[in-house]
Amino acid sequence: MVRTPAVRALLIQCGAAPLTLVLVYLLASLRLPWFYPVNYLTVAVIHGLLAAVITWRVGLAPWWRLIEFLFPLAVLATLALHLPPWIFLLVFLVLLGWYWSTFRTQVPYYPSSPDVWDAVRQQLPPPSPTGQPLRVIDIGSGLGGFVLYMARVRPDIEVVGIELAPLPWLVSWLRARIAGSRARFIRGDYEQLDFGQFNLVFAYLSPAVMAPLWRKAEAEMCHGDTLISYEFAIDARKPDLVIHATNTSTPLYKWCF
Repeated sequence: MVRTPAVRALLIQCGAAPLTLVLVYLLASLRLPWFYPVNYLTVAVIHGLLAAVITWRVGLAPWWRLIEFLFPLAVLATLALHLPPWIFLLVFLVLLGWYWSTFRTQVPYYPSSPDVWDAVRQQLPPPSPTGQPLRVIDIGSGLGGFVLYMARVRPDIEVVGIELAPLPWLVSWLRARIAGSRARFIRGDYEQLDFGQFNLVFAYLSPAVMAPLWRKAEAEMCHGDTLISYEFAIDARKPDLVIHATNTSTPLYKWCF
């Protein structure tokens, strides 16, 4: 069974715990002057090192090694603060609402900038003489900045944002209501959408999902439609256009169907 990196990282932490106890017991029995007596900090460091080594051996991304090493130390530091239990519950609920199923989707919150939004706007065709509105969607719309901007500068189009995490979706929905915007926000998984309903799909996601995103777009999008991704390219097909919207080297990639 294929597990997400976050689940594998959790299993590594759990697996490193008994190994840590065995190693600490063996070292303590030697009564080495630099190791004995044993304290909680020593145990946390050994636990973190073991977890980082296992992470390296199983081939998780490099940043997971740092996370695995620091996690036991972070737990130890948190316990030393003697915080009331309700604070942990509150932090958990906020993080749950903000990141929701990031552990499964591997798409964290990545906000784009107004320069990027305007660069995408410049790729839109002019208003149709037939009055048929262009349909645009931002998959993983976060706090809704892109969608609200497009609804404001192009009143002739229909623009939608879809966001899986409840808290960012709620913030974007409230922003649209307060501003009286035509922007529409859906809480859900873009994988359940039919991309054939949209003329332009904008994505700022994660390298981990670009391959399945391309398979979905290739299967569902129609002739004349456009997929634009900020920062993350698709290996299966070279982009038709690369746009540098900001002074950084981070590009926009455009594919035409």
